[in-house]
Amino acid sequence: MSFDLTPRLITALSDLPLRPADAHKGTFGRVVIIAGSRGMTGAAALSGMAALRGGAGLVTVATPATVAPIVAGYEPSYMTWPVCDVCGQLSMASLSELMDRLATADAAAIGPGIGQSKDIDELVAELYRMVEIPLVIDADGLNALSHRSDAFGTIRPAAARVLTPHPGEFARLSGLSMETIAGNREAVAAAFAAQQGVVVVLKGQHTVITDGEQLAINPTGNSGMATGGSGDVLTGILTALLARRMDPFAAAQLATYLHGLAGDLAAADLSQPGLIASDLPRYIAQAWKRLGQ
Repeated sequence: MSFDLTPRLITALSDLPLRPADAHKGTFGRVVIIAGSRGMTGAAALSGMAALRGGAGLVTVATPATVAPIVAGYEPSYMTWPVCDVCGQLSMASLSELMDRLATADAAAIGPGIGQSKDIDELVAELYRMVEIPLVIDADGLNALSHRSDAFGTIRPAAARVLTPHPGEFARLSGLSMETIAGNREAVAAAFAAQQGVVVVLKGQHTVITDGEQLAINPTGNSGMATGGSGDVLTGILTALLARRMDPFAAAQLATYLHGLAGDLAAADLSQPGLIASDLPRYIAQAWKRLGQ
């Protein structure tokens, strides 16, 4: 992988998505979040709530049937869709029904809290290749891709893909060492994004967002956000913006900024040590207000 790219540095956010006065819920996009498993229902709920706060008109959380009642109990504003499962985890048997449901959505995400298994590895790889709408891959979705050496190839996915790894996940995806990544965050993210035809959101202090041609460094966020579930919130916001038909790079940049700003506002009220991921969704609303919406 060559690290000699020189992507254009983007410092300003793109125009915010409009909210026309005569809009209805379909105007603001239909989101499907494929998330959750036995013991990890919170990840599904956090992503779903964040997609709502990110401005999506309709949000459905597709989650294993075994745990769907738990996920539904967290938040009445999103819908839940019980999916065929094995022992509380998604299985390949759900592929056709997931494809049918995704055909009616504007953007989707897969990964938060789905766990790990051979079935999940295969399911994520197939959805990565086949889904014809923008797709965010996070958390266990990234782990699944890293287990499938054939997931990335010469054939590009059917639509935009946004990958949101932390450095450990990126190391598994790229085969690079943590030391190489730490010393060359912008270069390695841009090279991988260009090679795979994806947008990469390499998380951490000063998160890097790049599609290989453009690159942004996020200025918001704080160490109070280094807590379980924070990334699931980012996934929800980002998927909501993609459902508004934003350009994938612009959506990733804005989502990361909003996520970090929500964390900064939450920390100002609650402290960094006391901040938890479930605080973030309600501060997304304040972050939108800071941006004039």
